[in-house]
Amino acid sequence: MEDRDKKFAARLDVTGMLCPMPVLRARRKLDELASGDLLLVIASDPAVVHDMPAFCSMAGHTLLMAHVEGEKYLFEIQKGDKQES
Repeated sequence: MEDRDKKFAARLDVTGMLCPMPVLRARRKLDELASGDLLLVIASDPAVVHDMPAFCSMAGHTLLMAHVEGEKYLFEIQKGDKQES
């Protein structure tokens, strides 16, 4: 996973947290990034499969990829241009 991490401006590990915490933490982390930056989110709560895409759509971010690795859910998010995330 190290090579993949190099393309991200930030990495957020929210394993062990239940929704809505992964989405809230992702929002906070995206607030710190510049428009166009990439964020990798790693979560373990199955509910995030529905919550993270909905959050990205509503907040104006682009969900580039979502996939499962073992018991973890990985999301590659590109920060959008909107001021509010």
